[in-house]
Amino acid sequence: MTLPREDFDALYVRFSCEMDRTESLSRIAKPLTILSLTRTTHLLCACAAYAGICASPGFGQQTAQSKGGAVKSTPAKSGTASTQAPQQVEGTLLQVMRGILFPASNIVFAAQGDDPAKFPHAKDPATATDLLASTYGGWIAVENASVAMAEAANLLVLPGRKCSSGIAVPVGNADWPKLVQGLRDAAMTSYKAAQSKNQDNILAAADVLTTACANCHDKYREKANLADRCK
Repeated sequence: MTLPREDFDALYVRFSCEMDRTESLSRIAKPLTILSLTRTTHLLCACAAYAGICASPGFGQQTAQSKGGAVKSTPAKSGTASTQAPQQVEGTLLQVMRGILFPASNIVFAAQGDDPAKFPHAKDPATATDLLASTYGGWIAVENASVAMAEAANLLVLPGRKCSSGIAVPVGNADWPKLVQGLRDAAMTSYKAAQSKNQDNILAAADVLTTACANCHDKYREKANLADRCK
């Protein structure tokens, strides 16, 4: 099977890089078999790589000739193996609560009585431990705290986490996903209220957040014996 001269001319014009374009094709063009065409295409493609010519999907395939002379087209591998980091559980439920949800919820609750927009910046806002007085203080701090709570809800359903009592977090219990979703919804209600920069909205959102927290705490946290938490 041969390649017509006009098709080869098109290949030559497209892929030639440093070759002298004024050189007569009649001196270099010969009837090509599919196999020689493949080799020629790969060679010219390598030459043209820096020009970005070989980015078309058609050159993601390799052509091989079988013993019987038939041509087989093998698709190139699509992408590399996934590099997504595996999910890991590092802290207890208590640590997630104290490290994320406790301080974040307090920012929302603080906004009920004090207008976040009127919080003065700390002497060095970049290192302020009071987020309302930090570089990203005011209503932005309330928005960020709300998002932190919504995102932390995802951490509460990861398998393998323990409560401070050593008991596994009851992610398999029928009510657990509902309780976590309640937290997520309350956090997003708070986020929308912070965006409105309206304290009346924050008052209502804080009440929703308090209810969401209580729904879970009443069942799994408020125990006479701390070892019974999460049961």
